Amino acid sequence: MRDIDLRKVLQNVDLPGSGMIPPEQAVRSLLALKLIGKERKSHVMDLVFDEGIAIFAGLNVVPKRSYLAAYSSRVAHETNLELMGAWFEEVQRAGLKRGASIDLDFHTVPANSAEEPLEKHYVSSRSRSQKGILVFLARDATERVLCYSNAGVTKSERASEIMRFVQFWQAHTGKLPSELVFDSQLTTYRYLNELNQQGILFMTLKRRTRKMLGEILSRPSSAWRRITLKSLTRTFRTPKVLDERIRLKGYDGELRQVTVMDLGHEDPTILLTNNVEIKCPSLVTRYAQRMLIENGISDAIQFFHLDALSSMIGLKVDFDLQITLMAAALYKLMAVRIGREYERAQAKKIFRNLLDVSATVIVCDDEVVVKLDKHAHNPYLVASGLAEKPTPMPWFGNKKLIIEFS
Repeated sequence: MRDIDLRKVLQNVDLPGSGMIPPEQAVRSLLALKLIGKERKSHVMDLVFDEGIAIFAGLNVVPKRSYLAAYSSRVAHETNLELMGAWFEEVQRAGLKRGASIDLDFHTVPANSAEEPLEKHYVSSRSRSQKGILVFLARDATERVLCYSNAGVTKSERASEIMRFVQFWQAHTGKLPSELVFDSQLTTYRYLNELNQQGILFMTLKRRTRKMLGEILSRPSSAWRRITLKSLTRTFRTPKVLDERIRLKGYDGELRQVTVMDLGHEDPTILLTNNVEIKCPSLVTRYAQRMLIENGISDAIQFFHLDALSSMIGLKVDFDLQITLMAAALYKLMAVRIGREYERAQAKKIFRNLLDVSATVIVCDDEVVVKLDKHAHNPYLVASGLAEKPTPMPWFGNKKLIIEFS
């Protein structure tokens, strides 16, 4: 948080606030609850009396759940998008790198009640369709961090949501995304055509039909060739592929279709891409890595409690998502500072090993001294240099944070 000017981020965003609880302190309170990974529905009222959370937020006491719920309800969807854009640029300035390849996916946040006036969407964790809020998520495949979200996508908007992400990325990075990877349900051939016309590479799956499977299985063995995947951890490292060019309705020109057998699945995997340069082993490996976005979503659900919207706070989904993106970016920035051992670790592991520790906190007139008790993973914090110098906290009366180790 030292390297991020949160006040600057919020300067041009119309967030509610008061003289007693300015917007920065309100956001810090919510961010603190998110960062410690506590399930709000059962623990929020205990945290209201936690002095440490208040210190983090720059307040005497954390606002109660009624204030936090009402606060998120006063934030318009357009304001959330502005906040996401401002934060996106600020964390980049603070050192969060941007990769060339982005994984995209949808996630359904189940509704609290069947009476909610919402559309039905497929909930993967429950293997059924039910009322809920459809969320579009983008994950930087290189840095392995969630970087974009949009909640409340309707069925009619679903296919075109990928183009809204492209517009956001271009507006805040100055260039188009180099590569997008997603599954067959994310968009339509019409929008694949638009991506191709803009020069954006993509990889996706093709929906299989019984007729298509029959044609594939009838191909002679001479049409297939064996490839070797580089990953040493894969059980199925030598699949066979059929690499060809096809035409599809709604798409101008040819598409590359790579059919893969012997990957451990009963049916073949059919990949579509406009990247004609990439070798088959790299193509198959890259698409397999897309499944890591499921891990990112799982982390957001399990540690950041993305689906815990029946909580006592009751935050609006889009605002809760934005706080989740902010928390995920902060954990990634810390992981990079800690070093190679934690660079690809999920937030849950970082919190458990490095942050969920006991300490003595002494609040003085001009400094806050945190004396960490002995812990097996403290040497990682020492080696990172994060505690070498006092950290100024302009949001907390300009006191300096001093971290000491037992």
